[in-house]
Amino acid sequence: MATIRDVAELAGVSVATVSRTLQQPERVSPKTRSRVLSAIEQTGYQPNLMAVKFRSGKTHSLVVLVPTVANLFFARVISGMQEAAAQRGYTLLLGNTLGNPQIEADYARMVQTAQADGLIQLRASNPFSPEKSASAGLLPMVNACEVLNTSLCPTVTLDNRLAAATMTRHLLDLGHRRIALIKGPQASPLTQERLAGYQDALQQAGIDFDSSLLFDGDFTLQAGYEAARKILAQPQPPTAVFCENDETAIGAMQAIKEAGLRIPQDMSVAGFDDIAFAAYSDPPLTTIAQPAEEFGHTAVSLLVEVLTGKISKAPKVILPFELIVRHSTGPAPIAGASYLTPAL
Repeated sequence: MATIRDVAELAGVSVATVSRTLQQPERVSPKTRSRVLSAIEQTGYQPNLMAVKFRSGKTHSLVVLVPTVANLFFARVISGMQEAAAQRGYTLLLGNTLGNPQIEADYARMVQTAQADGLIQLRASNPFSPEKSASAGLLPMVNACEVLNTSLCPTVTLDNRLAAATMTRHLLDLGHRRIALIKGPQASPLTQERLAGYQDALQQAGIDFDSSLLFDGDFTLQAGYEAARKILAQPQPPTAVFCENDETAIGAMQAIKEAGLRIPQDMSVAGFDDIAFAAYSDPPLTTIAQPAEEFGHTAVSLLVEVLTGKISKAPKVILPFELIVRHSTGPAPIAGASYLTPAL
Protein backbone atom coordinates (compact mmCIF):
# COMPACT_ATOMS: atom_id res chain seq x y z
CA MET A 1 0.00 0.00 0.00
CA ALA A 2 1.37 3.39 -1.02
CA THR A 3 2.41 5.83 1.71
CA ILE A 4 2.68 9.59 1.86
CA ARG A 5 6.46 9.19 1.49
CA ASP A 6 5.96 7.37 -1.83
CA VAL A 7 3.88 10.31 -3.05
CA ALA A 8 6.50 12.83 -1.92
CA GLU A 9 9.31 10.94 -3.65
CA LEU A 10 7.43 10.62 -6.94
CA ALA A 11 6.36 14.27 -6.90
CA GLY A 12 9.83 15.46 -5.93
CA VAL A 13 8.62 17.33 -2.85
CA SER A 14 8.77 16.94 0.90
CA VAL A 15 6.28 14.97 2.97
CA ALA A 16 5.26 18.29 4.52
CA THR A 17 4.35 19.66 1.08
CA VAL A 18 2.17 16.63 0.34
CA SER A 19 0.46 17.10 3.71
CA ARG A 20 -0.01 20.83 3.04
CA THR A 21 -1.50 20.06 -0.39
CA LEU A 22 -4.11 17.87 1.27
CA GLN A 23 -4.84 20.16 4.21
CA GLN A 24 -4.31 23.68 2.83
CA PRO A 25 -4.15 23.45 -0.99
CA GLU A 26 -4.50 27.21 -1.38
CA ARG A 27 -1.05 27.58 0.21
CA VAL A 28 0.61 25.41 -2.45
CA SER A 29 1.45 26.73 -5.92
CA PRO A 30 -0.76 25.37 -8.72
CA LYS A 31 2.27 23.72 -10.38
CA THR A 32 3.35 21.91 -7.21
CA ARG A 33 -0.22 21.01 -6.33
CA SER A 34 -0.69 19.46 -9.77
CA ARG A 35 2.46 17.33 -9.31
CA VAL A 36 1.34 16.12 -5.90
CA LEU A 37 -2.18 15.26 -7.05
CA SER A 38 -0.76 13.43 -10.07
CA ALA A 39 1.58 11.45 -7.81
CA ILE A 40 -1.33 10.54 -5.52
CA GLU A 41 -3.23 9.22 -8.52
CA GLN A 42 -0.24 7.28 -9.89
CA THR A 43 0.67 5.65 -6.58
CA GLY A 44 -2.90 4.94 -5.56
CA TYR A 45 -2.27 6.61 -2.20
CA GLN A 46 -5.46 6.90 -0.16
CA PRO A 47 -5.20 9.56 2.53
CA ASN A 48 -7.48 9.45 5.52
CA LEU A 49 -9.63 12.39 4.43
CA MET A 50 -11.56 12.47 7.69
CA ALA A 51 -8.29 12.84 9.58
CA VAL A 52 -7.12 15.53 7.16
CA LYS A 53 -10.33 17.47 7.65
CA PHE A 54 -10.14 17.05 11.43
CA ARG A 55 -6.56 18.37 11.60
CA SER A 56 -7.14 21.30 9.26
CA GLY A 57 -10.62 22.25 10.42
CA LYS A 58 -11.53 22.56 6.74
CA THR A 59 -13.65 20.41 4.45
CA HIS A 60 -12.35 21.96 1.21
CA SER A 61 -15.91 21.77 -0.04
CA LEU A 62 -17.94 24.69 -1.41
CA VAL A 63 -21.72 24.77 -1.66
CA VAL A 64 -23.19 26.22 -4.87
CA LEU A 65 -26.85 27.31 -4.78
CA VAL A 66 -28.47 27.22 -8.23
CA PRO A 67 -32.08 28.39 -8.77
CA THR A 68 -32.47 25.71 -11.47
CA VAL A 69 -29.94 23.33 -12.95
CA ALA A 70 -32.07 23.20 -16.11
CA ASN A 71 -30.91 26.69 -17.09
CA LEU A 72 -28.22 26.35 -19.78
CA PHE A 73 -26.42 29.54 -18.78
CA PHE A 74 -26.05 28.32 -15.19
CA ALA A 75 -24.63 25.04 -16.52
CA ARG A 76 -21.77 27.00 -18.10
CA VAL A 77 -21.22 28.99 -14.90
CA ILE A 78 -21.00 25.76 -12.88
CA SER A 79 -18.51 24.33 -15.39
CA GLY A 80 -16.25 27.32 -14.75
CA MET A 81 -16.63 26.82 -10.99
CA GLN A 82 -15.67 23.16 -11.20
CA GLU A 83 -12.51 23.97 -13.09
CA ALA A 84 -11.49 26.75 -10.70
CA ALA A 85 -12.33 24.69 -7.61
CA ALA A 86 -10.31 21.70 -8.81
CA GLN A 87 -7.31 23.95 -9.44
CA ARG A 88 -7.49 25.10 -5.82
CA GLY A 89 -8.10 21.70 -4.24
CA TYR A 90 -11.81 22.19 -3.53
CA THR A 91 -14.88 20.14 -4.42
CA LEU A 92 -18.35 21.51 -5.15
CA LEU A 93 -21.64 20.51 -3.55
CA LEU A 94 -24.43 21.52 -5.91
CA GLY A 95 -27.81 22.54 -4.52
CA ASN A 96 -30.75 22.84 -6.96
CA THR A 97 -32.83 25.16 -4.79
CA LEU A 98 -35.67 26.13 -7.18
CA GLY A 99 -35.37 29.58 -5.60
CA ASN A 100 -36.81 28.26 -2.33
CA PRO A 101 -35.48 30.32 0.64
CA GLN A 102 -35.91 27.41 3.06
CA ILE A 103 -33.83 25.07 0.90
CA GLU A 104 -31.19 27.79 0.58
CA ALA A 105 -31.14 28.27 4.37
CA ASP A 106 -30.68 24.52 4.89
CA TYR A 107 -27.61 24.56 2.64
CA ALA A 108 -26.26 27.66 4.40
CA ARG A 109 -26.43 25.74 7.68
CA MET A 110 -23.94 23.27 6.21
CA VAL A 111 -21.41 26.09 6.24
CA GLN A 112 -22.39 27.24 9.72
CA THR A 113 -21.99 23.67 11.06
CA ALA A 114 -18.59 23.14 9.35
CA GLN A 115 -19.88 20.62 6.81
CA ALA A 116 -18.68 22.96 4.05
CA ASP A 117 -16.30 25.91 4.05
CA GLY A 118 -18.21 28.48 2.01
CA LEU A 119 -21.09 29.12 -0.33
CA ILE A 120 -21.73 30.61 -3.78
CA GLN A 121 -25.24 31.94 -4.34
CA LEU A 122 -26.47 32.46 -7.93
CA ARG A 123 -29.67 34.25 -6.88
CA ALA A 124 -30.17 37.68 -5.33
CA SER A 125 -30.89 36.32 -1.87
CA ASN A 126 -28.91 35.97 1.37
CA PRO A 127 -29.43 32.41 2.70
CA PHE A 128 -27.70 33.04 6.03
CA SER A 129 -29.57 33.86 9.20
CA PRO A 130 -29.85 37.52 10.28
CA GLU A 131 -27.59 36.72 13.24
CA LYS A 132 -24.86 35.36 10.97
CA SER A 133 -25.26 38.25 8.56
CA ALA A 134 -24.91 40.77 11.37
CA SER A 135 -21.68 39.25 12.72
CA ALA A 136 -18.36 40.97 12.12
CA GLY A 137 -16.50 40.47 8.85
CA LEU A 138 -17.56 39.12 5.49
CA LEU A 139 -19.96 36.26 5.09
CA PRO A 140 -18.31 33.05 3.80
CA MET A 141 -20.20 33.63 0.56
CA VAL A 142 -19.97 35.06 -2.94
CA ASN A 143 -23.10 36.24 -4.76
CA ALA A 144 -22.79 35.85 -8.55
CA CYS A 145 -24.90 36.43 -11.69
CA GLU A 146 -28.10 37.76 -10.09
CA VAL A 147 -26.80 39.79 -7.16
CA LEU A 148 -27.81 41.78 -4.13
CA ASN A 149 -26.61 45.31 -3.50
CA THR A 150 -24.61 44.32 -0.44
CA SER A 151 -21.32 44.81 1.36
CA LEU A 152 -21.69 41.51 3.24
CA CYS A 153 -19.95 39.47 0.55
CA PRO A 154 -18.21 39.84 -2.84
CA THR A 155 -20.47 40.03 -5.88
CA VAL A 156 -19.83 39.10 -9.52
CA THR A 157 -22.22 40.48 -12.10
CA LEU A 158 -22.69 42.11 -15.50
CA ASP A 159 -23.79 45.65 -16.35
CA ASN A 160 -27.18 44.28 -17.39
CA ARG A 161 -28.67 47.73 -17.86
CA LEU A 162 -26.00 48.81 -20.32
CA ALA A 163 -26.10 45.45 -22.10
CA ALA A 164 -29.87 45.66 -22.63
CA ALA A 165 -29.54 49.25 -23.84
CA THR A 166 -26.87 48.10 -26.31
CA MET A 167 -29.15 45.42 -27.75
CA THR A 168 -32.10 47.82 -27.96
CA ARG A 169 -29.93 50.37 -29.75
CA HIS A 170 -28.92 47.67 -32.24
CA LEU A 171 -32.59 47.11 -33.08
CA LEU A 172 -33.22 50.86 -33.26
CA ASP A 173 -30.27 51.26 -35.63
CA LEU A 174 -31.94 48.72 -37.91
CA GLY A 175 -34.97 51.00 -38.14
CA HIS A 176 -37.26 49.26 -35.65
CA ARG A 177 -39.50 51.61 -33.69
CA ARG A 178 -41.98 49.16 -32.13
CA ILE A 179 -39.83 46.75 -30.13
CA ALA A 180 -41.48 44.26 -27.79
CA LEU A 181 -39.69 43.07 -24.65
CA ILE A 182 -40.29 39.62 -23.18
CA LYS A 183 -39.14 39.93 -19.59
CA GLY A 184 -37.83 37.50 -16.99
CA PRO A 185 -39.32 36.82 -13.54
CA GLN A 186 -40.86 39.97 -12.10
CA ALA A 187 -38.87 39.91 -8.84
CA SER A 188 -35.50 39.28 -10.47
CA PRO A 189 -32.99 42.18 -10.44
CA LEU A 190 -31.89 40.98 -13.89
CA THR A 191 -35.40 41.59 -15.21
CA GLN A 192 -35.54 45.06 -13.71
CA GLU A 193 -32.06 46.08 -14.90
CA ARG A 194 -32.65 44.84 -18.45
CA LEU A 195 -36.01 46.60 -18.59
CA ALA A 196 -34.29 49.80 -17.44
CA GLY A 197 -31.70 49.45 -20.21
CA TYR A 198 -34.43 48.94 -22.80
CA GLN A 199 -36.14 52.10 -21.57
CA ASP A 200 -32.85 54.02 -21.58
CA ALA A 201 -32.27 53.26 -25.26
CA LEU A 202 -35.81 54.23 -26.24
CA GLN A 203 -35.54 57.51 -24.36
CA GLN A 204 -32.19 58.33 -25.96
CA ALA A 205 -33.76 57.69 -29.38
CA GLY A 206 -36.70 59.97 -28.60
CA ILE A 207 -39.22 57.13 -28.67
CA ASP A 208 -42.02 57.07 -26.11
CA PHE A 209 -42.10 54.02 -23.84
CA ASP A 210 -45.17 51.85 -24.54
CA SER A 211 -46.03 49.45 -21.70
CA SER A 212 -48.28 47.44 -24.04
CA LEU A 213 -45.06 46.15 -25.64
CA LEU A 214 -43.95 44.49 -22.38
CA PHE A 215 -44.69 40.79 -21.93
CA ASP A 216 -44.14 38.62 -18.87
CA GLY A 217 -41.84 35.61 -18.92
CA ASP A 218 -39.68 33.44 -16.69
CA PHE A 219 -36.56 32.74 -18.77
CA THR A 220 -37.99 29.49 -20.22
CA LEU A 221 -38.69 28.26 -23.76
CA GLN A 222 -42.40 27.91 -22.97
CA ALA A 223 -42.65 31.47 -21.67
CA GLY A 224 -41.09 32.79 -24.86
CA TYR A 225 -43.44 30.75 -27.03
CA GLU A 226 -46.56 31.88 -25.15
CA ALA A 227 -45.48 35.54 -25.03
CA ALA A 228 -44.80 35.54 -28.78
CA ARG A 229 -48.31 34.25 -29.50
CA LYS A 230 -49.69 37.19 -27.49
CA ILE A 231 -47.42 39.57 -29.40
CA LEU A 232 -48.66 38.27 -32.75
CA ALA A 233 -52.27 38.64 -31.65
CA GLN A 234 -51.89 42.41 -31.20
CA PRO A 235 -53.71 44.67 -33.69
CA GLN A 236 -50.36 46.26 -34.56
CA PRO A 237 -47.59 43.74 -33.83
CA PRO A 238 -44.07 45.06 -33.29
CA THR A 239 -41.36 44.57 -35.89
CA ALA A 240 -38.80 43.31 -33.36
CA VAL A 241 -38.79 41.28 -30.15
CA PHE A 242 -36.05 41.55 -27.54
CA CYS A 243 -36.05 38.63 -25.09
CA GLU A 244 -34.28 38.85 -21.75
CA ASN A 245 -32.58 35.49 -22.28
CA ASP A 246 -31.84 33.14 -25.16
CA GLU A 247 -34.16 30.32 -24.13
CA THR A 248 -37.05 32.78 -24.17
CA ALA A 249 -35.94 33.99 -27.61
CA ILE A 250 -35.76 30.47 -29.06
CA GLY A 251 -39.27 29.75 -27.77
CA ALA A 252 -40.51 33.00 -29.29
CA MET A 253 -38.92 32.19 -32.65
CA GLN A 254 -40.82 28.91 -32.78
CA ALA A 255 -44.17 30.66 -32.29
CA ILE A 256 -43.32 33.32 -34.88
CA LYS A 257 -42.38 30.72 -37.49
CA GLU A 258 -45.48 28.66 -36.73
CA ALA A 259 -47.52 31.78 -37.53
CA GLY A 260 -46.03 31.84 -41.02
CA LEU A 261 -43.76 34.82 -40.45
CA ARG A 262 -40.15 35.03 -41.52
CA ILE A 263 -37.28 35.92 -39.20
CA PRO A 264 -35.88 38.56 -39.62
CA GLN A 265 -37.71 39.74 -42.77
CA ASP A 266 -41.08 40.10 -41.02
CA MET A 267 -39.94 40.23 -37.39
CA SER A 268 -36.50 40.42 -35.80
CA VAL A 269 -35.73 38.47 -32.61
CA ALA A 270 -32.87 39.09 -30.17
CA GLY A 271 -31.81 37.29 -26.99
CA PHE A 272 -29.41 37.56 -24.07
CA ASP A 273 -26.70 35.14 -22.75
CA ASP A 274 -25.26 33.50 -25.89
CA ILE A 275 -25.95 29.93 -24.82
CA ALA A 276 -24.57 27.20 -27.09
CA PHE A 277 -27.87 26.73 -28.93
CA ALA A 278 -28.01 30.43 -29.90
CA ALA A 279 -25.52 30.00 -32.75
CA TYR A 280 -27.39 26.95 -34.08
CA SER A 281 -31.00 28.14 -33.87
CA ASP A 282 -32.89 28.81 -37.10
CA PRO A 283 -31.88 31.47 -37.91
CA PRO A 284 -28.81 31.90 -35.66
CA LEU A 285 -29.71 34.22 -32.80
CA THR A 286 -28.46 37.76 -32.26
CA THR A 287 -27.67 38.02 -28.56
CA ILE A 288 -25.60 39.51 -25.73
CA ALA A 289 -22.69 37.24 -24.83
CA GLN A 290 -21.86 36.90 -21.15
CA PRO A 291 -18.59 35.28 -20.00
CA ALA A 292 -20.42 32.47 -18.18
CA GLU A 293 -17.38 30.36 -17.32
CA GLU A 294 -15.59 33.47 -16.07
CA PHE A 295 -18.48 34.07 -13.65
CA GLY A 296 -17.69 30.66 -12.17
CA HIS A 297 -13.92 31.15 -12.10
CA THR A 298 -14.19 34.57 -10.48
CA ALA A 299 -16.74 33.48 -7.88
CA VAL A 300 -14.58 30.58 -6.71
CA SER A 301 -11.42 32.71 -6.64
CA LEU A 302 -13.12 35.39 -4.55
CA LEU A 303 -14.61 32.86 -2.14
CA VAL A 304 -11.24 31.21 -1.54
CA GLU A 305 -9.77 34.65 -0.84
CA VAL A 306 -12.53 35.31 1.69
CA LEU A 307 -11.99 31.93 3.36
CA THR A 308 -8.22 32.41 3.59
CA GLY A 309 -8.53 35.96 4.92
CA LYS A 310 -6.92 37.61 1.91
CA ILE A 311 -9.72 40.16 1.54
CA SER A 312 -11.63 41.99 4.26
CA LYS A 313 -13.87 44.19 2.10
CA ALA A 314 -16.40 42.96 -0.43
CA PRO A 315 -15.37 43.75 -4.01
CA LYS A 316 -18.03 44.25 -6.66
CA VAL A 317 -16.76 42.68 -9.88
CA ILE A 318 -18.47 43.65 -13.15
CA LEU A 319 -17.60 41.39 -16.08
CA PRO A 320 -17.70 42.50 -19.75
CA PHE A 321 -20.37 41.69 -22.33
CA GLU A 322 -20.39 41.59 -26.14
CA LEU A 323 -23.11 42.20 -28.72
CA ILE A 324 -23.16 39.18 -31.05
CA VAL A 325 -24.99 39.99 -34.30
CA ARG A 326 -26.29 36.98 -36.21
CA HIS A 327 -29.11 36.42 -38.72
CA SER A 328 -32.18 36.73 -36.45
CA THR A 329 -32.13 40.53 -36.66
CA GLY A 330 -32.41 42.64 -39.78
CA PRO A 331 -33.82 45.91 -41.13
CA ALA A 332 -37.35 46.81 -40.09
CA PRO A 333 -40.02 45.98 -42.71
CA ILE A 334 -40.94 48.84 -45.01
CA ALA A 335 -43.58 51.10 -43.45
CA GLY A 336 -47.07 50.05 -44.47
CA ALA A 337 -46.10 46.46 -45.31
CA SER A 338 -48.65 44.00 -43.98
CA TYR A 339 -47.94 40.89 -41.94
CA LEU A 340 -49.10 37.49 -42.98
CA THR A 341 -52.19 36.53 -40.98
CA PRO A 342 -50.87 34.69 -37.91
CA ALA A 343 -52.01 31.07 -37.85
CA LEU A 344 -53.15 31.11 -34.24
